[in-house]
Amino acid sequence: MVLATALLPFEPIRTCRDNIGSGLVPLAGILLIETERLILRPFAPGDAEDVYECLGEPLVNCFADMRLNSPEAARALIEERSRDQEYCLAIVLKDAARSSARSRLVRSPMPSKRMRGPDTFSPCWMLNKRYHGKGYAHEAAHAFFDYLFLKKGARRVYAYTEVGNLSSQGLCRRLGMRQEGLFREFISFVNDEDGEPVYEDTMEWAVLRKEWPAAGRRDGH
Repeated sequence: MVLATALLPFEPIRTCRDNIGSGLVPLAGILLIETERLILRPFAPGDAEDVYECLGEPLVNCFADMRLNSPEAARALIEERSRDQEYCLAIVLKDAARSSARSRLVRSPMPSKRMRGPDTFSPCWMLNKRYHGKGYAHEAAHAFFDYLFLKKGARRVYAYTEVGNLSSQGLCRRLGMRQEGLFREFISFVNDEDGEPVYEDTMEWAVLRKEWPAAGRRDGH
């Protein structure tokens, strides 16, 4: 199952280990990132059902504008996502991918956009609620941060979380990110019952390449 939403048919392959903590596997120009339990890969048409499950009812307001109202909408989203094969990756359980023709999507880092300069990235993530509490989000995000810092030349990676999203805040801390700011009534994703925008407090988190442990090992520090 695709555990997340960030979409080419997946085939079990032999991996080439890199020394950054995750396997980076080029397959006909397609990036695959392997961890102990997961595969991060571009989205595929067969992921539509899992993506619809994730985005039919988003768990947090910041994904409200991505809500999908039909399986057709999910297929259209996958077609769009599949055009980005560097930063928009689905997260797949490795065992399921190798034992089933239809990989189960867990989640994905949503598109990691370059922001505030060519060496700065802002990834985001959404985990299917059926896979919470198993450490998948941290495992996938850590491998993706390795990829950004060590393969894509990132100097700084930052993320936003809403004040009420405690699970994402905990993930940021486990990834070694520090809170850099708190923006009061920063943005509105939903309206109240009267149709007025609900403004939410937002936290910004960040980690630098020089603070990333794997980067230190690669640089010889």
